Amino acid sequence: MSGKAKEEAVRPKWNSLLVPSVQELTKKEITEIPNRYVRPDQKQEIIVSESDELPEIPVIDMQRLITDSEELAKLHLACKHWGFFQLVNHGVGSSLVEKMKKETHEFFNQEMSEKNKFWQREGEIEGFGQAFVVSEDQKLDWGDLFFMTTRPIHLRKPHLFPHLPLPFRETLELYSAEVKNLEMAIMEQMEKALKMEGMEMRGIFEEGIQSMRMNYYPPCPQPHKVIGLTPHSDSVGLTVLLQLNEVEGLQIKKDGMWIPVRPLPDAFILNIGDILEIITNGTYRSVEHRATVNSEKERLSIATFHSPSFGTEIGPSPSLVADRTPPKFKRIGVEEYFRGLFSRELGGKSYLDAMRIQHCNENEEPN
Repeated sequence: MSGKAKEEAVRPKWNSLLVPSVQELTKKEITEIPNRYVRPDQKQEIIVSESDELPEIPVIDMQRLITDSEELAKLHLACKHWGFFQLVNHGVGSSLVEKMKKETHEFFNQEMSEKNKFWQREGEIEGFGQAFVVSEDQKLDWGDLFFMTTRPIHLRKPHLFPHLPLPFRETLELYSAEVKNLEMAIMEQMEKALKMEGMEMRGIFEEGIQSMRMNYYPPCPQPHKVIGLTPHSDSVGLTVLLQLNEVEGLQIKKDGMWIPVRPLPDAFILNIGDILEIITNGTYRSVEHRATVNSEKERLSIATFHSPSFGTEIGPSPSLVADRTPPKFKRIGVEEYFRGLFSRELGGKSYLDAMRIQHCNENEEPN
């Protein structure tokens, strides 16, 4: 059996129940939101300390990172203590990024008759809709998504990517390739910072899976009652986020506080996913984050995820495990890992916690 056929054979069937479009709902100029979106469990206010200024996530310069040991040390600390950083001078062309922003916005603003061609199908998660909806009475996020596997090419759904409107399809193809190169370059620097054995990250992720989640958060007449995206940590290896407009909404949880992320112009926001926390044996940490909404303006973003390929196994890297640093996580097949993930609601770091080896103290200081 070829590698391609083998990967198709183990590809898990993910499922999210079909739900209505929030973007279409807001076109009715409602003043009261439907009860299914009311989230009394979520408070949108920013939880802050008594200090006057909110902390900011670290900023890493990609060009300096390649040659400067101080920038490498800065990256290492950002991944250990924040799990998030902004990346500037990343090398992805500004004209491509601007085209991606403009055409993604146009894609969400299509007539519903056109968007229905790309809506999620029964028993699938790719397309327009929402994710992690596992029951009919589950509370919903105030937002729509378009989710799609982009790489490797043979895993693309034949009814999605090949039928995207032009020039969006061509722009997305170029953007997918550029972000893949960036992801691999960053992981190689992480490998160097961790003093892992040569090419280990590349071996795990180079032939891996890239997917994109395009997010549209419409304005809400009662924003304090809803949440744009439920608090969670990303289940993947590494996430590269592109903010499409200037509206804030992303918040990360650090030291018990919700801290707003203020995107820099021409920057990507990168964050560690659960799989990288597992591979680094807890040295790098995935961090809980959420998206809030407002009453005035829509917010759009594109999250590009990178994970190992199906049919492989994840666990703490052998080069990071020793008598003094025993494994903190179980080994698990990637297929089994994602099958378990998509069978449950989104919620904090609960899924990663299920991967932990018993008696491991989650709050101990990372190496």
